[in-house]
Amino acid sequence: MNDNYIRIFDTTLRDGEQSPGATLTSAEKLEIARGLAKLGVDVIEAGFPAASPDDLEAVRRIAEEVGNSTESTPPIICGLARTVKSDIDAAWEAIQPAANPRIHTFLATSEIHMKHKLRMDREEVVDKVKEMVGYASSLCDDVEFSPEDAGRSDPEFLYLVLGEAIKAGATTLNIPDTVGYTTPNEFGNLIAGIMENTPGIENAIVSVHCHDDLGLATANTLAGLQAGARQAEVTMNGIGERAGNTSLEEIAMAIQTRQPVYDLETGIDSTQITRMSRAVSNYTGMSVQPNKAIVGANAFAHEAGIHQDGMLKNEETYEIMRPETVGLHKSSLILGKHSGRHALKVRLIELGYEMSEEKLKRTFRRFKDLADKKKVVTDADLCALAEDQLYRAKEHYRLDGLQVASGTMGLPTATVRMLCPDGELHTHAALGTGPVDAAYKAIDAIVQMPNKLLEFHIDAVTEGIDAIGEVTVRLEPKNGSISERISPQSGIARKRTFGGYSAHTDIIVASAKAYVDGLNKLLTASGRFGDVEKATVIGS
Repeated sequence: MNDNYIRIFDTTLRDGEQSPGATLTSAEKLEIARGLAKLGVDVIEAGFPAASPDDLEAVRRIAEEVGNSTESTPPIICGLARTVKSDIDAAWEAIQPAANPRIHTFLATSEIHMKHKLRMDREEVVDKVKEMVGYASSLCDDVEFSPEDAGRSDPEFLYLVLGEAIKAGATTLNIPDTVGYTTPNEFGNLIAGIMENTPGIENAIVSVHCHDDLGLATANTLAGLQAGARQAEVTMNGIGERAGNTSLEEIAMAIQTRQPVYDLETGIDSTQITRMSRAVSNYTGMSVQPNKAIVGANAFAHEAGIHQDGMLKNEETYEIMRPETVGLHKSSLILGKHSGRHALKVRLIELGYEMSEEKLKRTFRRFKDLADKKKVVTDADLCALAEDQLYRAKEHYRLDGLQVASGTMGLPTATVRMLCPDGELHTHAALGTGPVDAAYKAIDAIVQMPNKLLEFHIDAVTEGIDAIGEVTVRLEPKNGSISERISPQSGIARKRTFGGYSAHTDIIVASAKAYVDGLNKLLTASGRFGDVEKATVIGS
């Protein structure tokens, strides 16, 4: 591996899932991990195995299936652990099946964390790092250590702790700006100081992990890489706690687009970025803001007349990268109502969607229905249809029929017909403040899963009156029906929230299906149908 190669360490499944509303099922985590491997990430931090038996099992499945891929060199599969023996044991149990496993353990080194959170002095912190990194390295050859809140730590103390971690067996030293406090100049200098003053640093890879509380995560990460770090810890769409993490897509494309400036390279296949961005968005129920760099809906849109004129004359006037480089292809294959299933399959593969014959069959039926309503079916339409099939929760309940009445001349009414776990169709009607509210009340009467609707969002996939509508919802369980999840950093228990997604030309239908999708995730997590998620219990 050349000296200018940057390892991409993706923590979407661990730090990203700590975003409010980003709860993922085990099956969804596995699908995202497969996509990340195809994207070309070097390390997948698959989760925090000590959080619960379900979390451990999810990481283990990723280690077994994605960590042993034969299609290409499998990525390193990493599990997070606090500097607690039981955490490290759980991480090792989960990642052990992978061809290239890694244990990632951490302990805070800033004065504010040591005094108020850990209640440990400097000597105790050093001893704990030596003990637990040593224990982790006795199990696994690849160990990563992170001094939490490094951005606010005393540099001299940091050099000491990192040197002891190397002596104890750490092969990667990750430097987190845990609360997004530093500026690029400060963070770059911190990394440079670590490279110059840490004993044994030549025997370890330095990594950077930045948060976006001040909107500086990408800038800080790039400054750290310029100062000598050779691993970047990132998430898709920049999701993560509070304001989020450094965005994978921003780091990958900054390095690729400004290669003469950074003189760095990654193994990322940039043509997979858009597909992965949408997958993570749909699985988590977290929409990407339109003006988000690289993957936002407006990233390659040119509204102003002067920009449009320039683009027509020369695309490079206002585009520093081509849409195709991040997977936004312009198809020469036009699909319409006369197109067959094979043509659809070929185009979906070109767009990055591979699905089973059964899912292709269902997608094709949806495609034909759409093609009867629209003259031309766009790539955006196809992506929405594919994602509506691929990124769906296990269907304990399925919407079989919906009829609504609304307007200014009567009370909004909805009648829903649901295929239920007993194999029977159940019908219920309800009144509401509007058609969506009425539909949701009717669904609730059948499903009986107490929840609070936290977020409801509609987007049009394309322009025009015949556009497909994409709906995302976010639900929070009520009455303690689902165990809370504890943050590995803070130790604070938080209510879990679950996203739902659907796409349809009828936005009321899309709204109902998205709600059912979210409810199915809640039902899986609740254990009502045997998929029990054990209570989150963390060792001390």
